[in-house]
Amino acid sequence: MEAAKQPVPKILQEKRKFWTPQRKEALTGWLFLAPEIVGMLFLNVFALGFSLYLSFSKWDLLSGVKGIEFIGLDNYIKMFHDPSIIQALKNNAFYMIMTVPIPIAIALVLAALIQNSVFLKNYFKVAFFIPYISSIIAIAAVWSALFHPSLGPINQLLMEFGISSPPKWLVDPKTSLLSIAIISSWASLGYTIIIYMAGLTNISDEIYEAAEIDGASALKKFFAITVPMLRPTTFFLLITMLIGSFKVFDIIAFLTEGGPNNSSTVLVFRIYEEGFKYYNMGYASAISWLLFAVIGLITAATWKMRNEE
Repeated sequence: MEAAKQPVPKILQEKRKFWTPQRKEALTGWLFLAPEIVGMLFLNVFALGFSLYLSFSKWDLLSGVKGIEFIGLDNYIKMFHDPSIIQALKNNAFYMIMTVPIPIAIALVLAALIQNSVFLKNYFKVAFFIPYISSIIAIAAVWSALFHPSLGPINQLLMEFGISSPPKWLVDPKTSLLSIAIISSWASLGYTIIIYMAGLTNISDEIYEAAEIDGASALKKFFAITVPMLRPTTFFLLITMLIGSFKVFDIIAFLTEGGPNNSSTVLVFRIYEEGFKYYNMGYASAISWLLFAVIGLITAATWKMRNEE
């Protein structure tokens, strides 16, 4: 006579119910993600928290961890009374205006022309995109020679046209930041054009054909069809370029080092100076959080306008 089957203990039944194939698969996925999550927590979350703590502290980087001294809001009070920080904020605002809305408008027009009215489209795509993938330092070096006050080709050409005192460009406080904005806009123009051309491929030709039947001119089609239907693309470029304009550093460090007379200094360069030139990591951290707040506020305002629209 066969032995009666022993009933499965209740605890084993519950365990089998808990470890379903779906949960086992999810656990496997989390195990694969664990190294990345641990790294992100350590490198990002810990770094953010430590930076926030340092912003309320005085710390000479050369003194080691033991040299950290809590000073409360002194760094923030000092920051809002620091003329160089106020100047850096003004410079960031000017640079943002020069390198975001103006290049976006130019890129939109060029993308529409290349897409609809130009032969050898692929050639122009490559030609405009090459500066974007080139080293910004190499580009800055070339433009530095072009902008040379006396020997540069640009000023030589201006003098040929009768301008006896052309701009000093990078060495003049009045034009140094404008010169950097021109270089940055030129270097990033190809990327903006490519993004817009990708957006243009999603607009159906039937819409343009219907507009032509109704007698719409090319200009009317551009403003009534192209511009409105590229709003998501424009919004994407606006957000990414706004954030990028506040992160500019390398080209300024190479060309002007924030000068002359702080005319081209920006917040990121001031962070670099305080943290790695003067080793004042507490003050540098406070400026970093100011930069974070400014970018956050501008991004939030842009999102709000987009949602209302």
